[in-house]
Amino acid sequence: MLQAEIGVFGGSGFYRLLDEVTEIKIDTPYGAPSDSVMVGQLGGRTVAFLPRHGRSHSIPPHRINYRANVWAFRRLGVKAVISPCAAGSLARHVEPGHFVVCDQWVDRTHGRADTFYEGPIVAHISPADPYCPVLRQLAIDVIREHQIPVHEKGTVVVINGPRFSTKAESQWFGSHGWEVINMTQYPEAYLCREMGMAVVNISLITDHDSGVHAETEAVNAQSVLEVFKQNAENIQKVVLEMIRRMPSDLDALRPMDALAFSRGDGHVLSPHDIRLFE
Repeated sequence: MLQAEIGVFGGSGFYRLLDEVTEIKIDTPYGAPSDSVMVGQLGGRTVAFLPRHGRSHSIPPHRINYRANVWAFRRLGVKAVISPCAAGSLARHVEPGHFVVCDQWVDRTHGRADTFYEGPIVAHISPADPYCPVLRQLAIDVIREHQIPVHEKGTVVVINGPRFSTKAESQWFGSHGWEVINMTQYPEAYLCREMGMAVVNISLITDHDSGVHAETEAVNAQSVLEVFKQNAENIQKVVLEMIRRMPSDLDALRPMDALAFSRGDGHVLSPHDIRLFE
């Protein structure tokens, strides 16, 4: 099987990254990923691309097999993951067309399988700082160089979907100071952490979420996709440039220090002792 060191999850409107790719179908212990994984070369780096909703956008956010998608990347050897997504704004200063390089998430989903550690190996992993600071700074620099309005940090609240928020929910989320709302960052980003992969999110703002500002219209799927299509070229340029400028030593980015493993006899394991993902 081909190996890849960098992985990219595609979201709404972003279903293709490289022109010349090899499609790989990967079976996982958690079922089928959203689609085949497309593997190609860019700037001397091997890159894996997977559209999280499937290439025809046939999988809604609450039905995505996040564990299978992340496991497939890890099976290919991916060490760093770029995770762009369509998102709504919960703050007046975060406008449609802006990019937000989030540094925190708040999980408001339910019923999603969100860990690989269901026994007999038990792991308690801290996502206190869930996104890689090195990759976040790289994303910020590249986005600025492309003259795209960017917010250097922000909290994304992740709702279950597929429905959008009520006005009351939007106002409640915004009252906490959270800037971004999305349906896919959890558990995707957290599962990357469990796999020891560095991850960065770029949220592409498509709308002001319903109820945040009295003068804004309620969000609808059609308007979201229209704005995302306008941004698709921008995010592709940003992702491609990030790949070209990735650090040569991706192992240095992997959050292994955040992993604490144990088993039934209380013995603490190092990450290198784990064979769960091989």
